[in-house]
Amino acid sequence: MIKHDAQKPRPKMSTDIPASITTPDKVVTRLGTLKFFDGFPDYETVQKVYDNLDFQRCVQAFLTASPAAASYAMHAGFRAFGPDNQTVLLTESLLDSHSLVLTANTETVYNTVWLNTKDGPQDIEVPPHVLGMIDDAWDRYVTDVGNAGPDRGNGGRYLLLPPGYKGEVPEGYFVVRSRTYGNLMFSRGFIVNGDQRPAVENFRKNFRVYPLASAVNAPAMKFVNMSGTAFNMIFASDASFFDQVAAIVREEPLEATDPETRGLLASIGIRKDEPFAPDKRLKDILAEAAAVGNATARTIAFSTRDPEAYLYANSEWKVCWIGNDFEFSPGGVLNPDARTLYFYPAFGNSPALTVKMAGVGSHYITAERDAADGPAVSQRR
Repeated sequence: MIKHDAQKPRPKMSTDIPASITTPDKVVTRLGTLKFFDGFPDYETVQKVYDNLDFQRCVQAFLTASPAAASYAMHAGFRAFGPDNQTVLLTESLLDSHSLVLTANTETVYNTVWLNTKDGPQDIEVPPHVLGMIDDAWDRYVTDVGNAGPDRGNGGRYLLLPPGYKGEVPEGYFVVRSRTYGNLMFSRGFIVNGDQRPAVENFRKNFRVYPLASAVNAPAMKFVNMSGTAFNMIFASDASFFDQVAAIVREEPLEATDPETRGLLASIGIRKDEPFAPDKRLKDILAEAAAVGNATARTIAFSTRDPEAYLYANSEWKVCWIGNDFEFSPGGVLNPDARTLYFYPAFGNSPALTVKMAGVGSHYITAERDAADGPAVSQRR
């Protein structure tokens, strides 16, 4: 009788393969069962994996690129009132619930303008006694103006230069360089004894924007009182979000963002020199990813699990900038959740907003109640 259970002789050149580097024939995951033959994925596994990979990248694109979508929405709102640079939106009788704008409050005289340097540098005359900033098309800090800016509240002339500008820079300006052509500038005027008229008159009389090349014959400014006006400057939370981001990518220089962000967006079809034209499969993924991205951003913003976001143990008060870092990189390490916590509900970024400067700047904290079962989710201490 022949026995068949005897071990086969081991080949001379065989190598022990650690189990940790092998791929089983079947792997049960949240995507379903993934199947492999000699380590090669079968057709259904390939489809599942790529759908999931695209979905993950779309969700991350939502979280990473929300500042760009927010800039697009702000610019689109401005275009409804008039051209860039010469159209100034003023809240002469403050804001109310008709106007859909991130961060804006109902107690401030705002003076806002969309600055565009595609045709060359822009000369900006800033009034005295204001507090403001300029942020680029990715909502990154460019400069402060007014009290926290280099003019120290005395007013002054700023020169905003386009990306890569190599022309002559005249003297007598606070020179500002931006990585994008599009920039949002907004300033606050101060109410005096309950009266907003002095602030409004200060802006109307002293705020000007004009091309450096046309300083002698500067075009007239168009001041629009946007108080009580219904308009939307909030970015989308559905699949059209990605169209908004694609528009910013097309309008701005390639170098306006870092290679990793460019690569993330390119992986889902958003490229500078190509139309964004997703097929049916990707459109379905984009729609679901926008919903999940929006839900993720809301969870981070309204029920954060980061204990550093709270002022003290069991507090309902949160800081806007975890670690008081307007670049969201305390210790040189990017905190993506800190970035989302700020940029999902807010627009406008400056170091002057993160530090206490009594009589000069503004220091923000937020008061919110967490979502249901918030303390367990947020892991507060």
